[in-house]
Amino acid sequence: MAKILVVEDDESLSRMVSEWLVGEHHTVECSYDGADAAEKLKFYEFDMVILDLNLPSQGGIKILREFRGCGKTTPVLILTGQDKIEDKEIGLDSGADDYLTKPFHMKELSARVRAVLRRPASYSGDRLVSRGLELDPGNHTVKVNGNEISLLPKEFQLLEFLMRHPDQVFSADALLNRVWASASDSSIDALTTCVKRLRKKIDVDGSPSFIKTVHGVGYKLFTGE
Repeated sequence: MAKILVVEDDESLSRMVSEWLVGEHHTVECSYDGADAAEKLKFYEFDMVILDLNLPSQGGIKILREFRGCGKTTPVLILTGQDKIEDKEIGLDSGADDYLTKPFHMKELSARVRAVLRRPASYSGDRLVSRGLELDPGNHTVKVNGNEISLLPKEFQLLEFLMRHPDQVFSADALLNRVWASASDSSIDALTTCVKRLRKKIDVDGSPSFIKTVHGVGYKLFTGE
């Protein structure tokens, strides 16, 4: 059970989301405008935030950036009707953990909430850690068991994305949409090659691969849990 803040100005949708999550044994609070949400986030602690972008009085991206700027690491799932890859990129780069586009099925919302809440307890700020693998986006460094390794830009981006969503399976198309911004170099072959190179660089002999292939589905960061 988690304490979740739902920030959504459509009261009908907010009520539907709230009732669904309560039915899954979560504790839910609702905000219908940006100013109220910002106040709640300033004074109260939540296990997760579901945040719409288009809000009265204060936009979701501004709320998110200020929230992360204060050092808050609470998981945030963006809920919005904006479905362009550029909009998703802005949201994720501003500190969101995941992005769900309206309209959506409540079961998909549940799956994403579960995935976001499984984020490792060792997550602190922008530093990501899993099984001896450490990624620091700010310094653009990756270490395996304390030893720094060199990654190509796309390898780094793919690894960071997977580490921000541990144990969550993504299809090849989803990864291409999330990590490859340009359609010109976006292909299944490009993804497969990138995964192979990453495994050679980060995997440790005698231990399971950090990037697990889920046959017929896609890839995920395997935390070993």
